[in-house]
Amino acid sequence: MAIRKIVQLGDEHLKNVSEPVTEINEEIRGIIQDLKDTLYSVDGVGLAAPQIAVNKRIVFIDLRDGSMPLILINPEITHKEGSEVDYEGCLSYVGYEGTVERPTKVIVEAYNEEGKQVAYEAEGLMARCFCHEIDHLHGVMYVDRAIEMYELEDEE
Repeated sequence: MAIRKIVQLGDEHLKNVSEPVTEINEEIRGIIQDLKDTLYSVDGVGLAAPQIAVNKRIVFIDLRDGSMPLILINPEITHKEGSEVDYEGCLSYVGYEGTVERPTKVIVEAYNEEGKQVAYEAEGLMARCFCHEIDHLHGVMYVDRAIEMYELEDEE
């Protein structure tokens, strides 16, 4: 459908709690396609609807490592275990990264784009990505959780 502008830190959409999706209709399918088109136009592994100025509980994740891309509608983390600190960046705060403590393992329940209930058990980068993107749906950015922040140097 369309590559959307990714809103940046300070935009109201990133501070609001997103609304649950109650029906997977043409509007929702359009938002899902826009999330895919937008993520594939940049160098990132996940994108939440608030990042394209849509406060709906929809997330698209593609680690681009051969694993299956995932659409999560109304996702909830139902189990967390472990803890690790690692670097994160965000398409809504370009030029920075920070260290964030996240669970090492999570279970996420959601609906897929066909409206079927799904559950994923994830560790490592995928667990971190789930946490990061689901935070966006609650109006929380990784900078709110960061232990330290770093400005990235231009690679010219």
